[in-house]
Amino acid sequence: MARILCIDYGKKRTGLAVTDPLKIIASALTTVETKDLFPFLKKYFQQEAVELVLIGEPKNWDESDTHATPLVHQFIQKFRKDFPLMKIETVDERYTSKLASQAMVEMGMKKKDRQKKGNVDQIAATIMLQEYLKALS
Repeated sequence: MARILCIDYGKKRTGLAVTDPLKIIASALTTVETKDLFPFLKKYFQQEAVELVLIGEPKNWDESDTHATPLVHQFIQKFRKDFPLMKIETVDERYTSKLASQAMVEMGMKKKDRQKKGNVDQIAATIMLQEYLKALS
């Protein structure tokens, strides 16, 4: 069975989350330096069966683009070129970083760990993936 991978793309770091093969549970995978993202994905796709990639699309509350939206759209174009057979969908990533920060507090994560931006990115990707799975059920 294939997994679903979720990408919280950022200029410096990219958070990744993935489902289990049965697509029941969303878990944080890792945070990758964005410059190393494509080699990471190529290796990951060789090791794991992935049927769908979700990519967080940044939008303002009024549906307008944020400063990061064009960057994500450029990433999507390159992704489609490098992985033409991979199915992708965009998902709303509004408020996921804020929700991720709140989740880290609720989990009792130490302040030092909460300040690591990579943790926020992974958890934001996990939240997007969980929301997607919830919408499917």
